[in-house]
Amino acid sequence: MHTTRRNAILGVLAAGISLQPLVGCAAPAPHNPGITRVYVMGLIHRNHRQSESYSLAVLEAAVRKAAPDVILTEIPPDRIDKALNSFRETGEIDEPRTQVFPEYTDVIFPLSREMPIRIFGTAGWTQAIADDRRAALAKIENDPARAKQWEEHLAARRAYSRAVAGRGDDPVFIHTDEFDRLVEASRTPYQRYFDEDLGAGGWTQINAAHTANINAALDTLSGQGLTVLVTYGSAHKYKILESLSQRDDVELLDTRALFEGG
Repeated sequence: MHTTRRNAILGVLAAGISLQPLVGCAAPAPHNPGITRVYVMGLIHRNHRQSESYSLAVLEAAVRKAAPDVILTEIPPDRIDKALNSFRETGEIDEPRTQVFPEYTDVIFPLSREMPIRIFGTAGWTQAIADDRRAALAKIENDPARAKQWEEHLAARRAYSRAVAGRGDDPVFIHTDEFDRLVEASRTPYQRYFDEDLGAGGWTQINAAHTANINAALDTLSGQGLTVLVTYGSAHKYKILESLSQRDDVELLDTRALFEGG
């Protein structure tokens, strides 16, 4: 096993990601023995509370339809145990990062009480990364010498908003190649101009951290024939798919099927 991959696995395990099911014991899927079946689901975070087409109820129905053995979440590995433990003990989640995601507080954690789901924390995010990125972006925005770069970044985001208007919360559209192309184009100036300034919080680096943790978790599950649901903000989805498409031990499933047909 490659040294980087091995170290990532050890880091995930050391961070307290339990390999025991929260409820019961998930059996390997009877089909495609040994292949991990993976859905990559793009989420809209707090907007699930306002959206009709991608409401929390719609999300819950999709998760039930996926029937995953494991869910990989946008929760950092060093915070997942606190979130899980508080939920088990009180039915509430007192971990601040997890609290901002209604997909976890209102859907996935509650479903773990009735479905044999293992929940892993795989986000590369840290509070320090977020704070450093915020400060660096403020500096760039207020630097006259970089005004052209900043405007190009804003123009790309405006173009994205126009392109997805009226369907940015449509879960079927979110899980298309067209959506991913639009997201990638919207992030291109941000990535090109600001990656170096933002360090670990840059678009390239943060997605590399996310996918390293996701791949490390999948390495621990490889060969068991499980179904895995990867749940991240929709903008990260294309990066995750790019990374997972390089694996020969997973089958990437069409997430649109979880939302089509009611």
